[in-house]
Amino acid sequence: MNASVSVVCYKSKVLSNGKSPLMLRVTKDRKPKYVSLGIAIFPKYWDFEKNKPTPRCPDKELIEKIILDKQVEYQRQILEFVAEQKEYTAALLVESKKVKLVNKTVGEFYKELLVSFRDSGNEGNRLVYKYSYNSLRDFTSSNLDIPFSSIDVAWLKRYESWLVGKKCKGTTLSVLFRTLRSTFNKAIEAKIVNKKYYPFNEYKVSKFDTSTRKRALSKEDMMRIITTETINATFIREFTRDIFTFAYLSGGISLVDMANLTSYNVHRGRLRYHRQKTHGAINFKLCEQAKEIIKKYAPYQKEAGYLFPIYDNRVHKTSVQKKNRLHKMLAKINKELKLLASELEIDADVTTYVARHSFASILKNTGVNIALISQALGHQDIKTTEIYLSKFDDKQMDEAMSNLL
Repeated sequence: MNASVSVVCYKSKVLSNGKSPLMLRVTKDRKPKYVSLGIAIFPKYWDFEKNKPTPRCPDKELIEKIILDKQVEYQRQILEFVAEQKEYTAALLVESKKVKLVNKTVGEFYKELLVSFRDSGNEGNRLVYKYSYNSLRDFTSSNLDIPFSSIDVAWLKRYESWLVGKKCKGTTLSVLFRTLRSTFNKAIEAKIVNKKYYPFNEYKVSKFDTSTRKRALSKEDMMRIITTETINATFIREFTRDIFTFAYLSGGISLVDMANLTSYNVHRGRLRYHRQKTHGAINFKLCEQAKEIIKKYAPYQKEAGYLFPIYDNRVHKTSVQKKNRLHKMLAKINKELKLLASELEIDADVTTYVARHSFASILKNTGVNIALISQALGHQDIKTTEIYLSKFDDKQMDEAMSNLL
């Protein structure tokens, strides 16, 4: 049963000036809900049989217009509920009309998020959303002076085509659309756009191909990098080899976690720290070669306060300064790793993260239980570890295929 909307003069309530308020009565399943129209009249000017102002009512035309506008507004909401086949009550209908949307453009809301991330020290999210904002601004050739309701499926498809034309790969498309989707969700929560305009139920972000080349190296290739000579090498070459080796020998520790290590994290030959990404606790015994690498940079530790020459507590004090420093060092180290891999004729895109994947993959290939590997990596869910180990290398596949006959 659809709801009915009418207006009544609430004569049982008399205001100090002798007038009675006009109330919008919304009835659904015989249950009424009353909403004040914000106006009141003397009962003598109200026709209680026809529920409308009498011909002699002052401001009759204005009152009738207010009543009609409010009735049309509620009837429109009823039609939307019916079209969406959504169950509702009179109370829900009234509450849905109380929600006031904030008049804010896509660009304005993005800028607010960027300021919020900056103020909270969340530099990682700030950079991702800044990247998304810049991309959208370039696409629209504007400052994103558009409402969120204009971002529909057709708009998203045009944006996708534009990105593909710029040779963006699946991983980039995934990041940009997931960030835009997240921003849209935040805008709904902030009452900037009605959730009925949400386009991502139909436009699926999951369609983008985010698969990448196999990241793990074989044990043989890992040993070639670890044992390569660095005599008379540049500092960055020697440091790159040491960082990559330490990451591999120390549970696949990430560069950001390595950068934050201090002498406090080393206790009685064990490495103890909390992962920056998941905040999970890591605690394991350091091997002798890892200890030697720490010892090698002892002079730096006394001056800068960190185990490795990435951060310096005399210079890198804020989260932004540390994020910028890490970004520069990561670029330098990965560039050097690619040069080293090329010199050693290793056919792989070697980055610092490859040490983490290789640590997990090599342990798996030697028969170590995946639960132990997951704990060493600091994963909160063993399914994440399974993703790391989901691909086998060509050698393993060739050996498996040889068993067919």
